[in-house]
Amino acid sequence: MEEHSVLLTEEGLAKLTAELEHLKTVRRREVAERIRQSKDLANTQNNAEFDDAKNEQAFVEGRVLTLEQMIQNATIIDEEQAHHAKRVQIGSTVTVSEGHGKKHQEYHIVGSAEANPKEGRISNESPVGIALLGKRPGDAVQVNVPKGVLRFTITKIS
Repeated sequence: MEEHSVLLTEEGLAKLTAELEHLKTVRRREVAERIRQSKDLANTQNNAEFDDAKNEQAFVEGRVLTLEQMIQNATIIDEEQAHHAKRVQIGSTVTVSEGHGKKHQEYHIVGSAEANPKEGRISNESPVGIALLGKRPGDAVQVNVPKGVLRFTITKIS
């Protein structure tokens, strides 16, 4: 399997590390106990609880492997440098205005592992992220998204 760099902020790396620790120390134990209890309840051949617990175990173990690989291949984004850059880059927080400066929105450009559009954290690989990268304050940007075309102007990079 091809390994590639996973772009993360320090905060993102800390969250993934905490999730991994929780899965290894808490969730594994909980799932193992659930499997043990379901075995005690009935014959494992026709035991839906046992099957469900085994599926949960597979999910937890898969997530552990994914997180370990992401952490191992992490490249930390230099957010301090990004905040002082003259052009949008990964780690930048970008304020844009839509229309005639009436509606303002802020985007934090992060790697795909940390993207959460509801929190304003967009991936550098998303259509909006791609359109913003390399731009300067005052630049107009047009992006094709599923809902149509977004047009905005970059007002600030921090």
